[in-house]
Amino acid sequence: MKKSYLYTLIAVVVVLATALVWLIVLNNRKAQDIQAMSEMMEFEKEQLEEEYEDLAMQYDGYQINISNDSLADLLMQEKQRVQDLLEELRITKTTDGKKIAELKKELATVRAVMKGYVAQIDSLDRQNKQLVKENRQVREQYRDVTQQNETLRQETTRLAEVVSRASMLEVGTMNVITLNKRDRKTGFFNAIQKLQFDFTVLKNITCERGEKVVYMQLRRPDGELMLKSEDNLFHFESADIPYSLKKDFVYEGDEILLTVYWQVEEILQKGLYTADFFIDGNMVGSFPFTLK
Repeated sequence: MKKSYLYTLIAVVVVLATALVWLIVLNNRKAQDIQAMSEMMEFEKEQLEEEYEDLAMQYDGYQINISNDSLADLLMQEKQRVQDLLEELRITKTTDGKKIAELKKELATVRAVMKGYVAQIDSLDRQNKQLVKENRQVREQYRDVTQQNETLRQETTRLAEVVSRASMLEVGTMNVITLNKRDRKTGFFNAIQKLQFDFTVLKNITCERGEKVVYMQLRRPDGELMLKSEDNLFHFESADIPYSLKKDFVYEGDEILLTVYWQVEEILQKGLYTADFFIDGNMVGSFPFTLK
């Protein structure tokens, strides 16, 4: 009887010991599973945080190159949303799998939104590049046209100058005769009472015909202008300047010989004189002559 009881007790102890060992094993396995699950959730949370941070940095990069104000505002709003979700993720416990799953789903949503914005940005970028290219082409065309216009203007000016020069009269020759008080030619310097200037206005079929005036400036050897009156003026190069002699004549297109006289009322200087001729506001001849 006692042996039977002892055997029964031993059997119960063995069963209990076996059950205890089994429970310990199960608890250890559960603890290991929980630890593995925790580590996995921690890893997943860290990965999710990195993805949110990368997404926020992408928004920063795109905002730098955006000139469209409306699109820039939308990107700023979406960036703030990403940052808010990132902060929410950081304060979420790793054991809150449901919340982490929700934030992971939100990440997919904001990525899809960004993809749409990126497409718009790329489209705007292509349009801007096209506009820049077109603007450059327009500037180049404008520069070319400007250069062509400037070349044409210069050529027009040159041709106008050529035409103007071609239509200018020209004094071709001049001869000086010294006269005495009887208006006879003299070779004695002290006997000179009058200077006779014979000069020819050359033929020019392009010059306008009609009544004209030739003005003459005489300069002494010392460079002083010989004048009868300071009121004797004519217009030349936007100014009124004095003249020594003038002659009215009618020009018909052919060569014409003209004569003017200078009455000597001053003490003449020996040396080199100069006679300059002006017609129609142009200097048309300059001749040196010597009195000795």
